[in-house]
Amino acid sequence: MPKTSPQENKTLLLAAFDTLFNQRDYEAAARFWAEDYIQHSAHIAPGREGLFDLIRSLPPDLRYENQLVIAEADYAIAHGRFSKNGRPVAWIAADIVRFENGVLKEHWDVLQDEATAEESRSGLPMFGTAFPR
Repeated sequence: MPKTSPQENKTLLLAAFDTLFNQRDYEAAARFWAEDYIQHSAHIAPGREGLFDLIRSLPPDLRYENQLVIAEADYAIAHGRFSKNGRPVAWIAADIVRFENGVLKEHWDVLQDEATAEESRSGLPMFGTAFPR
C-alpha cells in the first residue's frame, strides 16, 4: 500500500475508532489495524486481539466521541471521550497512533477520568463546551 498523507491518516483514524468502539464491527475493524499491531498502553493486552478483546469486555453501549485530531507525517493524535465504559466516569483520552502502509501500526495513550464542574480548578470542561451531567 502506498504511504498515506496526514489528512488521510486523520480520516483513517476516525473511521477505525468509529468502526471498533461505536459500531463494534470487529471484522471491519481488522482492516484498519495491522496484523502485527504494537500496543504500548499499560491497560491493554498486546496486539490487535488484545485491543479487540478489551472492547469485547466493555459494555455494549460504549461510545467514543472525537473533539480533535492532529496529524503529521505517519502520526496522528486524537483527543476524545470514551463514555459508558463501565466506569463511574468517562475517560478523556489522547490517543497517539503511528500508521504504516495505510493501517494503524502502533498506539500509545494518555487517559484521565473526566472532571465534573466541582472538580475542575480551571472552571472549564475537559471535553467539549459543557461538563458531564
